[in-house]
Amino acid sequence: MEKQKLPNTTLILVFGILSIVTCCCYGIIGLILGIVAIVLAKKSIAIYNASPEEYSGIQNIKTGKILAIIGVILSVLYLLFVLWLVTTFGWETMQDQDLLRERMQEMMGQ
Repeated sequence: MEKQKLPNTTLILVFGILSIVTCCCYGIIGLILGIVAIVLAKKSIAIYNASPEEYSGIQNIKTGKILAIIGVILSVLYLLFVLWLVTTFGWETMQDQDLLRERMQEMMGQ
């Protein structure tokens, strides 16, 4: 009997990769994709653990899950950085790069 491919194997891997690539989109898109990939990976791993002899592709799921975890961490860090910038300098300052440069120079004491 030929082994079946685990459900969502490719999707988990793609979402894991995209969560890293899109972490700089204010952190939100990467965070969403990473969380979805982790949830799907958890379900697929549970299916695999129930009957490992029937399924293949567990390595892609593990790789996708690791990439998703990295993507979630990067997205959270970037989101926190953006929130810090907005709370420190304000939204109007974030929209004007010259004003932002001035405020950052003031903050650094130059």
